[in-house]
Amino acid sequence: MTSRAVANLTIVAALLLLASPAHNAFTQTVSPVISTATAPPGTDMLAVEWVKIARPGVDVMLAAVARPQGVGPFPVILLLHGSHGFAQEYVRLARDLSDSGFLAVAACWFQGGGGAGSRFVTSIPCSDGPSRPDATSPEAMRIVEALLQAVRTLPGARHDRVALFGHSRGGGASLNYVLQGRTARAVVLNSSGYPKQFVDMSSRLNTPILMLHGVADSPADGGSSLSNIQMARDFESALRGAGKPVEAVYYDGSGHNAIFTDPAQYRDEVQRMRTFLQRHLRD
Repeated sequence: MTSRAVANLTIVAALLLLASPAHNAFTQTVSPVISTATAPPGTDMLAVEWVKIARPGVDVMLAAVARPQGVGPFPVILLLHGSHGFAQEYVRLARDLSDSGFLAVAACWFQGGGGAGSRFVTSIPCSDGPSRPDATSPEAMRIVEALLQAVRTLPGARHDRVALFGHSRGGGASLNYVLQGRTARAVVLNSSGYPKQFVDMSSRLNTPILMLHGVADSPADGGSSLSNIQMARDFESALRGAGKPVEAVYYDGSGHNAIFTDPAQYRDEVQRMRTFLQRHLRD
C-alpha cells in the first residue's frame, strides 16, 4: 500500500464517517487511520496484507487483510476473535473466505487473551490494541464501529456490503452491535454467548444471522454459561418466534473451539459461511 493510498484512505474514512447514520455515540470523535504494518513474527507464510488501524490518541489495532483475486469492489467481512485472543487461525479463516470473493479482514480487536481456549490457537501478539472489553460494553461497540469504518475504506472494498463474523466474545460483540441498531448486512456467530438480554432484544433484530454452535460447548474448553447450548437454542427460538431471519447449525459432540480442532467441522462451517455470505452480500 503506497503512502498516497494511505492518505486517500484517511480522507475517505472521514467522509464516510460524517455521511454514515452510525455517526453517533458509538462513533469515534476522530476517524480511524490505516497504515501498513510489518508481518508479526511467525506469520510470513500466511500470505495476507498487514495493516494497523489506529484510533488516534487511543490505541492501534493490528489486522490481516485477505484479498480475493480480481479487481473488485468486493463485499467485506470483518472477523472478531474470542477471549483467547488474536491468532493465526483467524487469519487462515479470512484467507479461506477470501477465496470465495470476499475481502476478509481478521482484526485484533483487543490485546492479550487467555483462558481454557487459548491452547487451541496460535497466538499473534498485538500489544498496542485496546484492553479486553466486555462484549456488551460501550467500549466494545466503539471498537467494532472504528474497525468497520476502517475496513469500508480499504482499496477494493464495497462499503455498502459489510458483514461481521465473531467467535465467542467476538460473537457477543458482533451480535450486540446489530441489536443496538447498527448496520451490517449479515452476521455469523460461532460459539457465541447468548445472555438473556439478547433474547429480550431479539424483536429488534433485522440483520440476517447464521449461528454455528457445538452441542457440547462448555467452560472446559473456553466456553461459559452464556454459550451453553440451551442459551443458543433459546436465542434461536426467540428469533424464529419474532419472524426474524436466522439459520442455525448445531454440531453434535463439538465443544466451544471445535472450529479450530476438527478439520471436518471447519470445512463444513467455512462452506456454510460462504453460502450464507454469498446470499446476503451479493446483489
